[in-house]
Amino acid sequence: MNKCEILYGAIGIIHSEHKEEGKTPIQPVYAKGSKGYVELFPEFLDGLRDLNEFSHIYLIYHFHKAQQAKLVVKPYLQDVDHGVFATRAPCRPNPIGLSVVELLGIEDNVLHLDGVDILDGTPLLDIKPYTTKFDLRNVTKNGWQDEVDGHTARKKGKRGYKS
Repeated sequence: MNKCEILYGAIGIIHSEHKEEGKTPIQPVYAKGSKGYVELFPEFLDGLRDLNEFSHIYLIYHFHKAQQAKLVVKPYLQDVDHGVFATRAPCRPNPIGLSVVELLGIEDNVLHLDGVDILDGTPLLDIKPYTTKFDLRNVTKNGWQDEVDGHTARKKGKRGYKS
């Protein structure tokens, strides 16, 4: 297997009210009202120019507390094994997380957020604007998640993710 090493450094730290892995919401959709903020390192401040013109942003981050990588996992919303790439489990070969959060405002190097489903102290790798023009899709298949009823997902999703 060809594997090249890629090195990234954090550009900031994500802060949230979520201090325990097992009590962190499993997705931003279940984290409405969960406020948080990004503390961007000062050397990246110029990169925030014009970001305040977007209502939502992608946060790309490192699952710094993820367990050892697994290729088959049992997702929190279902009691059936699936390949890790068919889930959003944090115990991935490259523990990279992605969340779409609401950008409430920016003050200097601090981004105020809502819908934060991320553990406090998580290293931030990148920020990208969410835009309906590029990102909104008419999704026709949701895999195994189509089998999960909405009530169960809302109930479990607010309690946290267990990998």
